[in-house]
This record gives sequence, C-alpha cells and structure tokens, in this order.
Amino acid sequence: MKHTKSHLNRLLHQAFSRRKFVTGAVAGGALWGLNAGSLWAQASPEQSPVTLSGREFDLNIGYKPVNFTGQESIATAINGSIPAPILRWREGDEILLRVTNNLAEDSSLHWHGIILPANMDGVPGISFDAIRPGQTFEYRFTANQSGTYWYHSHSGFQEQTGMYGAIVIDPREPDPVSFDREYVVVLSDWSDTSPHNVYAKLKKMSHYYNFNERTTADLWQEIKTKGITQAWNDRAMWNQMRMSDRDIADVTGYTYTFLMNGNAPDQNWQALFQRGEKIRLRFINGSAMTIFDVRMPGLEMTVVAADGQNIDPVTIDEFRIGTAETYDVIVEPSADTAYTIFAQSIDRSGYACGTLTPEAGLSAEVPAMDTRPVLGHKEMGMDMSGMDMEGVDQSQMDMSGMDMESMDHSQMDMSGMNMESMDHSQMDMSGMNMEGVDHSQMDMSGMNMEGMDHSQMDMSQGKPGMGADQMPMQSTLGRAGFGSSNEITHVQSEFGPQVDMRSESPQSGLNDPGIGLRNHKELYNRRVLNYGDIKNLNATLDTREPEREIELHLTGNMRRYMWSMNGIKFTDAEPLNLRYGERVRITLVNDTMMTHPMHLHGMWSELETGDPQYIPRKHTVLVQPGSKISYLVTADARGSWAFHCHLLYHMMGMFREVNVS
Repeated sequence: MKHTKSHLNRLLHQAFSRRKFVTGAVAGGALWGLNAGSLWAQASPEQSPVTLSGREFDLNIGYKPVNFTGQESIATAINGSIPAPILRWREGDEILLRVTNNLAEDSSLHWHGIILPANMDGVPGISFDAIRPGQTFEYRFTANQSGTYWYHSHSGFQEQTGMYGAIVIDPREPDPVSFDREYVVVLSDWSDTSPHNVYAKLKKMSHYYNFNERTTADLWQEIKTKGITQAWNDRAMWNQMRMSDRDIADVTGYTYTFLMNGNAPDQNWQALFQRGEKIRLRFINGSAMTIFDVRMPGLEMTVVAADGQNIDPVTIDEFRIGTAETYDVIVEPSADTAYTIFAQSIDRSGYACGTLTPEAGLSAEVPAMDTRPVLGHKEMGMDMSGMDMEGVDQSQMDMSGMDMESMDHSQMDMSGMNMESMDHSQMDMSGMNMEGVDHSQMDMSGMNMEGMDHSQMDMSQGKPGMGADQMPMQSTLGRAGFGSSNEITHVQSEFGPQVDMRSESPQSGLNDPGIGLRNHKELYNRRVLNYGDIKNLNATLDTREPEREIELHLTGNMRRYMWSMNGIKFTDAEPLNLRYGERVRITLVNDTMMTHPMHLHGMWSELETGDPQYIPRKHTVLVQPGSKISYLVTADARGSWAFHCHLLYHMMGMFREVNVS
C-alpha cells in the first residue's frame, strides 16, 4: 500500500494535535523509519531490539510510524526501536548516556531500579528540569549493582507510546546463576488510541474499557448457587457502593494489544534453544497499565532474581509480574519441542505470547486464558479469615458488659477509648493466651495511654524483616517531623471526594499470590510464586531495627477516577521527609479494590518476608486490594525522589515526593 504525503501529514497532525511542532525536528531525525519508498517499509516490529554494550551511549528520542494492529499510528521511540535498545553495562563501570530529544515536547529518561545520584534519576520537576526539544542531556553515574532493570520516559504519557527498554548489568564477580544462553522478555501494552484520549475516557467513565460487567445470566447462576436471598444481598451491597466486582483493570484488551519484545501475539516472538541447555529469561514488565500472569505450559521455571537482585532459587509454574517489576527465571527444556511463553493480563482480557523453540518457525499451542477473576470481600478489606485465633483462650475474655448495640463494627477501631481514668489493676489478662493472635487487626492509634502503667509493656520496635504484623504496641504515635526512636507515623487517610472506600480489616498480602491466582495448585496443579517465597541470596546488609514506621494508605475514588495517598492527591500533598541514614519501616495499606505497584526511587524497598537474615530487596512492590504490606528503607541517598504507583494513569494522584536530608 502506498502512503501519500497527505497521509503522513494526517498522522503527524494526530500526534501533535496539542503541541506546536518544533522547527527542524524531522530534519533532525525526529521521525524514524522514513525512506524514499513506502512510509511503512520499516514499520513492522522486529523480533527483538538491538543490544548496545559499553560505557558510552547515544540515545535519540524521536517519532516512529508503527503498525502493531493493522492500523497505522505514530509512536515515540528511542533510536527508532520499540522496545528501545537493550543497554548492557558492567557492574562498577562509569556510564555516560547522551540523550537527545527530537520530540516536539519535553522528554526524559528514568533508569528504573538503578541506584544513582538524585540529579541523574530523570524525573522532571523533582530531580531535573527535563530535556527540552532539540537539546541533549548527559546522564553520568556508576553502575553500582548487577541484574535486570529497565528504563523509560517519566514525562507525560510517553511511556505508553513506546519509550521503554531493558537494562542488563553484568556482575563484576562470577555470576552465581549458571546458564547457557539468555533472552530479555519485555512485556508491554499498546493502544492505537492516544493516551490522552484513553485518560479522558477514564475520567468520564472509569469502567469505559471494562466489557466484563455482570449480566442477567450471571445473576441467575448466582441465585442457583447461593439462593435468591444471598444473591440479592450481594448485588445490593455492590450496588449500594456503586462499585463492580468485575473491576479488575482500568484499561483492558478492548483497546490494548499486548506485546512481547514489541511483537503482537500473532507475530510470535521466538527464542531458540538446544535440548539440555539452561536458558535464562529476563522478564520485564514495561507496560503502562497491565499486570501479567506468566507461565510456560509443560516447563517449570526456577526464579533466580527479583527486581535485579539474586534470590534463593524458587521453582514454580507461574508468577505474577506487576507493572515495573522484573523477574529472572531459569528453564531447562528436556525435549526437542516448542514451548509457549504465555503472559495473560490480570483481568484475562488478552495476552502476550512467544515461543521458546529448538527450531525457527516451530510453535506450540497457545493455552486458553484462565477464568476471569471476580472481586470479593477480601479485596474490599473485609475478610477476617487471616486472623489467627487458634491460640486464644476465649474463656478469659469477658465481654458481658460491653454494649455492642451502638458499636461501629466496620472499623473495629479503639481510637476513641480514654484509658486515662481506667483502673488497670482490675484488668487480669494473665489467663489469656495471646500466642496465636494477629495483633495487626487491633487499631489503637488514638488510644489515650496517659494513665496506664507502661512498665510491664514491651515497647521495642518490631524486629527487622518480620513486618508490621509482628510489631508490639508502640510507645509514641507521631504525626510530623522525624520523631523519636520507636515512633509510628500514622497518617490517617482523609475522607472526602478523593476517597470512596476504606479497607475495614486489611490482611497481609505477603503469602497471597493475588486475585485470579489463588488455589491454582488445586485447580490446575500449578505452583504460583508469592512474595513470601522470596529470600535474598546474600545476607541482609543493614540489620538495624527500624527507628520509626510510616503508614500510608493508597486511596481512590473509582467513579471519578481520582487516585491519591491518604486521600490527598500529589498536587496538594506535603513531601515525605526522611533523615539521612535512618532506618524506616514503610507500611502500605491498600484502601482500594485495585492492585497497585508502588515504586520508590533511589533506595531499595526491603520486603519483610519474615526472615530478617535474608531480606529481599525490591524497587517495586505490588500491594493487593484490601491488603497491607511492609518493607524497610535505609535512607542512604540524599536528595529529592519520587514515590508513586507505577500504573501510568494512577501516577498523577498516587504520588509523593520524598526528601532525604
């Protein structure tokens, strides 16, 4: 098909409809893939991006015509490639990257998960002023780590339109993971609709892309299963909240085409192997909005690294990879047959796929997607099944005088109790066996303890690596400043237009693989990775107890498509201040029914999995609906940093600036 100059002008007009095109941008290389022949001669995605190795790199940001779906579009690309070139560094090397912006708007590159100086982090408005059109910015830093990472734009919605790529840093010492060959597998999502229009649709109707709403047939099936009363009550509950139990993903396969290394499913990205080889697959979720569940039917996977850091190997059949996370796995094909690499979206509205094959052109059967998940009480933060009461001697719990009639059971909150004048000498708790009690469900944040004899109470901070659930009662409840040792900074989530729900009883998400993956061992004989399986391969570096805890609520109003932390959007929020060198526990409570991948720039998020000696270090942590999770942070990087949800259309509100000084 021949494309005329007027056709090109129409596409460019769509791409620049809200901007003024800079003089000479095309002449400077802004539009990749053009030649004297057909406009689309180089538009089809390559099987894999090129790899650039060394210490110095020249990266050029420009526009590129693409056709992922049968419809022609204009993308933003780095060196004319989507995904961008794979950057291969060596641990300990000084890295120089000259990045030239040939776009008609400001741009940037953020080196995701890389520990570097704040002014090299690449977040406009926080760490630098952005790269202006026609300008070149030099990023210079030392590669102080090894592993699998990635890079992407941190300007506007450019990440959605193609600006993302892989980073592989080879270790200076011998790699503890042995393998015969390796491949980078970048998962992403593409829409021919401009991201500005996608966001506008979500703001007008948050469920615009959700084509999995309930039908009359679903209601009839529920009546047959639960009975008419229970089915009616369940529907009434959801209707009263004006929420949907099918609201798993904001943007779905209705508009997204899911890509593997820039290839749509029908293009079948391929990776070759020989029988008996150990293959290392470096999975990177470079999507804008999609959480993927990954498996390879007929081939088990051994997870050897999470977010670039080596872990104690875990053999599984399936894993969930949140937006911005990375996992390295080893597979050992024992037969001369092809295997499908299958990555289905969390809402089961589509998938990316490729083939690991001993012979080019050979493919395997693509499996059917799993059943679409449905939200329940657990995702609403109402599930009490995680409370361990096995060790409680209930004979000692006299509640006969308690007036339950007027109590608000939904919050189970003791914050209004005034303990000042209470005679504690009459409170005999000696017969109560508390060994099995999960104290995380007891919110005593507002309790006035002034008159209590604290001499018998253990005020020590929770042990590092054990998480917030194992913490004893704290001595101080601070709200501002740095506070003293053993302090919890509880920032209460605000009510108002930014918040349409609160988790009443959030459970730990540590050992739960998440909605849509539970019971897969029983249902499909598939072992699923969860965070509780992950232990760092090397011993914990900072073994200090945390000096304080910062509790943050992830909040939102789904109907208005508004996202925030503690009910306050980024533009109205104060920065989060950390003291240089301090050890902090951050506990995230998800008050929404959506899964949020939270990313702290510049410092490791050391996930508390219960083993303080081998705490895994991550840069992105998935926080499941209605749940909570905690990790430790050593504030060892001075400067201003970003802390946000990595779902692109959530980021503007669910964002904080973190200052370390």
